[in-house]
Amino acid sequence: MKKLLKPASGGKEPPISSRRSAPEMQKALPFPIAGIGASAGGLEALEQFLGHVPEKSGLAFVIIQHLDPTHKGIMPELLQRATAMEVFQVKDRLRVRPDCVYVIPPNKEMSILHGVLHLFDPTAPRGLRLPIDFFLRSLAEDLKERSIGVILSGMGSDGTIGIRAIKEKGGVVLVQEPSSAKFDSMPRSAIDAGLADLVAPAEELPGKILDYLSHATFITRTDISLEKKEQSALEKILILLRAHTGHDFSMYKKNTIYRRVERRMSIHQIDRIVAYVRFMQENPQEVELLFKELLIGVTSFFRDPAAWEELKVEAITALLAGRPAGGAIRAWSVGCSTGEEAYSLAILFREALEQVMPKGRFTLQIFATDLDRDAIDKARQGVYPANISADVSPERLNRFFIKEEHGYRVGKEIREMVTFATQNIIMDPPFTRLDILICRNLLIYLTPELQKKLLPLFHYSLDPGGLLFLGSAETVSEFTDLFAQLSAKSRLYRRRESVLRGEPVAFPSSFVPAIPAASKKSMMQKPAANLQTLAEQLLLQLYSPPAVLVNDNGDILYISGRTGKYLEPAAGKANWNIFAMAREGLRYELSGAFQKAIRQMGTITVKGASVGVNGGTQTVDLTIQMIEEPEELRGMVMIIFNDVTTLPAKKTSSRAKQGSAGSARIAELEQELKQHSEELQSTREEMQTSQEELKSTNEELQSTNEELQSTNEELTTSKEEMQSLNEELQTVNAEQQAKMEELTRMNNDISNLLNSTEIVTVFLDGQLRVRRFTTGANKLFKFIPADVGRSLSDINNDLIYPGMLEDAQEVLRTLVFSEKQISTGDGRWFTVRIMPYRTLENKIDGVVMTLSEITTAKTLEAKLREEIAKNRDSK
Repeated sequence: MKKLLKPASGGKEPPISSRRSAPEMQKALPFPIAGIGASAGGLEALEQFLGHVPEKSGLAFVIIQHLDPTHKGIMPELLQRATAMEVFQVKDRLRVRPDCVYVIPPNKEMSILHGVLHLFDPTAPRGLRLPIDFFLRSLAEDLKERSIGVILSGMGSDGTIGIRAIKEKGGVVLVQEPSSAKFDSMPRSAIDAGLADLVAPAEELPGKILDYLSHATFITRTDISLEKKEQSALEKILILLRAHTGHDFSMYKKNTIYRRVERRMSIHQIDRIVAYVRFMQENPQEVELLFKELLIGVTSFFRDPAAWEELKVEAITALLAGRPAGGAIRAWSVGCSTGEEAYSLAILFREALEQVMPKGRFTLQIFATDLDRDAIDKARQGVYPANISADVSPERLNRFFIKEEHGYRVGKEIREMVTFATQNIIMDPPFTRLDILICRNLLIYLTPELQKKLLPLFHYSLDPGGLLFLGSAETVSEFTDLFAQLSAKSRLYRRRESVLRGEPVAFPSSFVPAIPAASKKSMMQKPAANLQTLAEQLLLQLYSPPAVLVNDNGDILYISGRTGKYLEPAAGKANWNIFAMAREGLRYELSGAFQKAIRQMGTITVKGASVGVNGGTQTVDLTIQMIEEPEELRGMVMIIFNDVTTLPAKKTSSRAKQGSAGSARIAELEQELKQHSEELQSTREEMQTSQEELKSTNEELQSTNEELQSTNEELTTSKEEMQSLNEELQTVNAEQQAKMEELTRMNNDISNLLNSTEIVTVFLDGQLRVRRFTTGANKLFKFIPADVGRSLSDINNDLIYPGMLEDAQEVLRTLVFSEKQISTGDGRWFTVRIMPYRTLENKIDGVVMTLSEITTAKTLEAKLREEIAKNRDSK
């Protein structure tokens, strides 16, 4: 321990001298800050830690402890003896400087904003305060990847939630080796949560921090641009991850992946990403650690409480009120991590039911999925540390949780609403027919291209009017036609209906690019060519007239053929209305005929309309038809353009008549011209008939094509729905299988425990019927396996205990245990103890009867009494 160098300062730190903006204050803090959590009994660990920090480390250290609120704090004076750095007891609005130590005062909570420490009066009662979590959360938000979390000796689990936030923001977490800690609860909680990057004795942690920072070049990097060699190495990392875990991270944002990789490189003090690739190849466990690193996400009960309250008040309550007859509500929590969000939704549902009190009966089925199998296993257990009290109100803790020795267990009514399963949303089919879909803080890690595929998929998964709940930094982006925002500031959306989009929904099977060798030709064989079909397609391409499909407002929905002669884009803002795009000469006739067709619900033809084309004019016949069939196009209007060929006017001869011979010749020519004109008219009529036939054929082909397309879409949808149903069945099966395995393990443990004690145990229900009995019970009771479910009064026993059933009834009535020493007909003695049978929900569900043999003790007691009696007689 170092000698006293400088007196601890409580108020000599210069105050905030100027009101600088947030960006300026951020620039003024280029140094990392380490938040150190320890209990009041962790003085030794703090002295060991600070004693090994150099005087000029370039870091600031903020110490948060569990201090007695009734005593004056002397921790700064004690710690000053261990370090050459200045030690300050924090005062409100104290700016942090490098190479200084800051200690929280007693009976205060502390936060940091733009490098300035702020003190708060605690709101939670003494014993429920979590000052370490409170500060580390704010440190993660303020310094992002420059935040450092250190957990030293301490009791409880305070700090675990805070270091999870630091990990999510890209910071580093160091934990004291539990075996070297005076109190190991806090270090073990951090390690068991899988959040510790480095574990070492307290005196070694400062050196590891400095080694880490010497390689952590990403701390000052805000923009990542990968060179070709780095890009190749990153792709190799993705290949190693896919080969080891089976999961493809190529659709995740490259910057996010690279920052996580840089963190692992800094921890291992590796400078080049190419070297890290080789390190991963030589150490397969590092691949698993990086995989866990990529899956780290901050989650907590009711994260962003205002958003959850809006979900309850504006959405769930309205959903219940809109279904007076009751029914089943289905929800999906995507990327549920360790289950807090799924359980939060279940709690809100129960509270909403109690508020609305609907007449019908409602049930809630929540499917909660995540990529991390370990996180899903923790979620299934439903056990959380005591520090969840920072996010869950005391009323909810008492109502929906069961207090255990080291934390809280989710109550049975909440647990039964949720089904957990591992799922890769990029590869596996989605759940469908949903009323609520929660996807919070997942989209921000995915590429924009993948987001554009997932949001329409969410729309497909939701039922009409279904709710989509996103994170605070996420939106539906350009898909406002699919989802309507419930309020201006919320991230709560309702599924829109009657949406016409040009692209079909992309299902997960198409998200990842197919293998190049697997071409569409190998996946789907083309039907054999048909002569009639080929001929009809050729006629449609060469002779079908140009046409446009519009809605009843004139907005263009579909264009067939070349319409450039009749339509052109209007200048200015893009406008796809046909009246704005009609060329000069067509606008007036088209508008009048369109309105007439709408009113008469029929077909209107306009003959001889003129349109300006390339400096000249073109005569056009317009056909405007209101569509009745097929039903999908009902209410739309088809506009067809037919060019009209204009014959040159007949020219009379300019020469003077030259006698009767010339007149006869003229008459002959006129007659010949008349015949040619009639033939031409006949040809035109034949062409018109051919055009009508082609038009009819075109409509039939279009109808057939639409039917085939509709059938194909129905088949695709049916396939995806079957896959979704299969996914649900697999999820439920996995959940049931996990429960079965857990029950089997528990059953084996209980059986071995009861058998090893050699204590006869009989379990009875509330009507004193046999529920279960241990091996050896048949030595006292005439049990056979078929006796389970029979009343204990129907079964003979060797005990001389006529009041046994009455005592059991009395225990059920008073909940006070009974203990008596009872003999058997053959001279054996037993201690018979009858206790209430309590469930985890603290409900009484029968009695437990244990019988411990005390024959040896009774025999010794009798002999001792005889000896005492003999001695007394001899005297």
